[in-house]
Amino acid sequence: MKFGKILSLGAALLAFSPVPVGAEEARPNIVVILVDDVGFSDFGAYGSEIATPNIDALADRGALFSNFHASPICAPSRAMLMTGVDSHLAGVGNLPESLPLEHRGSPAYLGHLAEDVVTVASRLQAAGYRTTMVGKWHLGHETPEMLPPAHGFDRSFALDASGADNWEKRSYLPIYDTAPWFEDGKPADLPDDFYSSKFIVDKTIEYLGESRTSGRPFFSYLSFQANHIPVQAPREFVDKYVGVYDKGWHELRRSRLAGVVSKGLVAEDTVLGPMPAGLKEWDALSEEERKALAMNMAVHAGMLEAMDHHVGRFISHLKEAGEYENTVFFVVSDNGPEPNAPTDTPGFAQWLWWVGYSRDLDRLGEKGTYAFIGPEFASADAAPGAFFKLHAGEGGIRVPFIVSGAGVPALGNVDGFSFITDIAPTILGLAGVQAGGEFEGRPVKEMTGRSLLPVLRGEAASPYSEDDAVGMEAAGNVALFRGSYKLVRNMPPYGDGEFYLYDIAADPGETNDLRDAEPERFAAMMKEYEDYSASVGVLEVPEGYEQMKQLTINRVYDRRWQLIASALAALGIIAGLVWLAVLGVRRFPGR
Repeated sequence: MKFGKILSLGAALLAFSPVPVGAEEARPNIVVILVDDVGFSDFGAYGSEIATPNIDALADRGALFSNFHASPICAPSRAMLMTGVDSHLAGVGNLPESLPLEHRGSPAYLGHLAEDVVTVASRLQAAGYRTTMVGKWHLGHETPEMLPPAHGFDRSFALDASGADNWEKRSYLPIYDTAPWFEDGKPADLPDDFYSSKFIVDKTIEYLGESRTSGRPFFSYLSFQANHIPVQAPREFVDKYVGVYDKGWHELRRSRLAGVVSKGLVAEDTVLGPMPAGLKEWDALSEEERKALAMNMAVHAGMLEAMDHHVGRFISHLKEAGEYENTVFFVVSDNGPEPNAPTDTPGFAQWLWWVGYSRDLDRLGEKGTYAFIGPEFASADAAPGAFFKLHAGEGGIRVPFIVSGAGVPALGNVDGFSFITDIAPTILGLAGVQAGGEFEGRPVKEMTGRSLLPVLRGEAASPYSEDDAVGMEAAGNVALFRGSYKLVRNMPPYGDGEFYLYDIAADPGETNDLRDAEPERFAAMMKEYEDYSASVGVLEVPEGYEQMKQLTINRVYDRRWQLIASALAALGIIAGLVWLAVLGVRRFPGR
């Protein structure tokens, strides 16, 4: 390294330190960009063929994490991101919509943030920050106390569902009656020119403009719908990827592995994680089937590039406003790529037809269409990891994470282990805000995450030592990390519910199970998981539980009285018609 470069890095490291509250000119603006269902190798900076130049530029001038983990499910990840507290302690241990009925009411499975946890936004707001949130919230809306205004956001425009249409206010699954959007805690409609990624940036710019003259720093949370089902994007972003995926998912998996290796994110001898059993074989499909699947993947790529385009618009706005140089960006995905193919569910294709969604390839991605990539291409997006969203394999929980801006050194690849609960304490450290067990005079849960500032200063590879155990559980899927080792359990339909042991530093694809080779380590980590599970209130899922099946069970259960009433009304109508028919026969027996 040249002497001048050493001096530059040293200056950046000196600049990159916590600042005291009240030093407004020194306190950085903070932007959290949360992307939805984006795989480890989806961004260009992580070796992808998808064009994401604005996010790549942030990675080039900051730190790109290659061993960062989240929950395999969106709501638990969002709870941990916002609070720095384990998802069960925060009250969101599973996806609320697919929670086993037996778990309802448990403190670890409230489906919304518990009263004794505090968001990073609340702490920053109390310290004088302007705070905004636009996009997917998914942390509850049944009472006003669950929505963003009650959790530290001055201005917010929030979707509180697992997803929604990207072109209009419309449900994307039959379990929802509508898309529940709220502005500042009140039900809201969307503009006629709505497209989710564009709107999220436009609204954030609007909110920041309202308070810019205050001179106070800001915290902005941009929570994108990209790339959640339904996968949708303007045609100009989709067209360039038509034909790119015509060779199928096996070729894409190989190319993604080569990409992450070329970026130095995994070792050259890394073996691809296996695809789960029971998935389709590309060569066994008809030409028509291959064309349809490749087109859905093209829309996925276009949607991600469209999101990056609008992130670029936001960055340009900050530069024009003179705020870019004093802003720190956090870019992260909530979990791995979405494997669900909704039309495989009996009745779903009929529902799409009933509500007017099209699967026409000639306009797929546009308004009124419904695309998804399915488990096979999701395996490619997650490469080199095994599994995908909803599972605890590396493909489901090892996600892209970038920190950049305002004095963050250009560290390049950071390969030490870190977890999504580490983001909140890092943000507070940057702002010079203390995070203790008390907030505004009331006791609150301590953060379980650890600040990444020592890592970003180059003082440590990870905030955790080789002896620290970090646990995670969601819908029965389990991961426990200690050093380079990982204990993991993946549940059906793609997992078998058994525990395995891997060295994910040497084997990020989880191809070599070490249970038999290292029985003592396996037993010790099983005990550590049991201790973790008990300490945070994990409840084992009932036998036969599957997340997607539970969605339907819960929907029927929650609407049982309406269904019974509808059935009784239908029976009443039928009985009335029969009575009228019988009466007619009696009155006119000869006719």
